[in-house]
Amino acid sequence: MLLKCLQIFTARIVDVTLGTLRTVFFVKGKTVEPFVIAFFEVLVWYAVAKEALNTGGNTVLIAISYAGGYATGTLIGSFLSNKFVKGVMGVQIVLKKESDKLIQKLRKKGYAVSIIELKNDYEGNNKDMLYIQINNNKLKELTKLVKGYDNKAFMVVNETKLVQNGLLK
Repeated sequence: MLLKCLQIFTARIVDVTLGTLRTVFFVKGKTVEPFVIAFFEVLVWYAVAKEALNTGGNTVLIAISYAGGYATGTLIGSFLSNKFVKGVMGVQIVLKKESDKLIQKLRKKGYAVSIIELKNDYEGNNKDMLYIQINNNKLKELTKLVKGYDNKAFMVVNETKLVQNGLLK
């Protein structure tokens, strides 16, 4: 029974991880990757569901293995998609401090920074909004640079569906 529970747990990890990756690729506008992944995801799911439902004995352990594999697969799929699925982020930054020094620092590090003048913000001040497009694996580095310069900076990060031309770090 323990071996069967382990098989079900492991198979659920595989099929849910694939499902998570399929969803991420689909949301990013990919078509081929989700198609291929969906085939294998459902193939594994069918085998594990059939096995889980046809097992006699203590079904509580089977259910726990099934649910635990699902939860673990979601965690692993999320980790893998964040680590390996490429994406582009649009970052908007409004500083409490003067922005020229940070702009120079960011450009030296290879970031393409566009500046939009903001007039009469909620405090009645004129400020700059920095607008940067980056690969998602650079977000942590960029956040560290900005917070190191101005820990009260206002940042908004959005996933970008398409970037054409321009400079992207």
